[in-house]
Amino acid sequence: MVETRKVQVTGGSTYTVSIPKDCATENGVSAGSEVEFYPEGDSLFLTPRTGDEHTEGTLDISDLSGEELRRAVMTMYVSGFDIIGLESGRIATEQRRTIRESTQGLVGLEVLEETRDRVVIRDLLDSSELSIHNAVTRMRLIAMSMLEDAIAALVEEDTDLANDVIQRDDDVDRLWLVVSRIFRATIRTPKAAEELGVPREVCFDYHSAARQLERIADHATKIAHLTREFDGLPSEDVVGALRELHTEAVEVVETGMDALFVEDSTEATRLANDAREAVPGIDERARKIDELLRNLDPARAQLLGLVVDSLSRSADYGGNIAETALQKAAPTP
Repeated sequence: MVETRKVQVTGGSTYTVSIPKDCATENGVSAGSEVEFYPEGDSLFLTPRTGDEHTEGTLDISDLSGEELRRAVMTMYVSGFDIIGLESGRIATEQRRTIRESTQGLVGLEVLEETRDRVVIRDLLDSSELSIHNAVTRMRLIAMSMLEDAIAALVEEDTDLANDVIQRDDDVDRLWLVVSRIFRATIRTPKAAEELGVPREVCFDYHSAARQLERIADHATKIAHLTREFDGLPSEDVVGALRELHTEAVEVVETGMDALFVEDSTEATRLANDAREAVPGIDERARKIDELLRNLDPARAQLLGLVVDSLSRSADYGGNIAETALQKAAPTP
């Protein structure tokens, strides 16, 4: 419900405005409380100031194990809890192992306390020192190197390189969860966005792009898995076609990311449009390669068709990043 209040002048130089009592009570504001103001564009956000900046959450894990427990820990981390208490009547050894593995896969988390019925995890990173820009940039570098090495592993029959690509997917996943955690923090409180020095709208754009990069890394991993199933090199014409498709797909993603990061809106719009306009041509090239594969053994053609599909989808994700860049560069009302 929207409440309207008039701004008053006190003492000739100070503006004051009253807060509805119900709203104040619900947010823990009373006489003597301190509040913080955060300007953002044409808006002014007001939030209560709390002494303890750390958020705590508790979860009953009595009925959780394996993947369900792992995802529960991940969800609390992404939701922004700095201290996570996991409780049960008695925490089983397998549950403790899952908790430790989950903690090791999340940036900044450490197990601080373990008892018979409780495990306490804490985020030791200073949120004010995190950079969503740096995290997305790192995701870009890893995802693009994964895609390049996945194709190299395929055409060179290098299973060691394919295995390395698969392992690097964990790095991208960790960064994706960091970006998601930062993004949710900026939604929850204006203070988080101020500490980052990045407007919340831009955080949303970075989060959207990071999601596309995470998907590209997944497709690079898929290609690496397919590589381990191949027996013998594809023909030279197929190899050449795959390399060209890869080059064009990477160009779309890189141009889209350049458009997202560039400050000049005119240049961002030009780059984003270039990336988006290249996608239909890549889809057409992918269809031609599929026709080329029809002359191969059906099982081999199917595997290579999946590689083509992953490269084509990666280009589509680059087009999505470009679309996000266009929205970021557009004038705001």
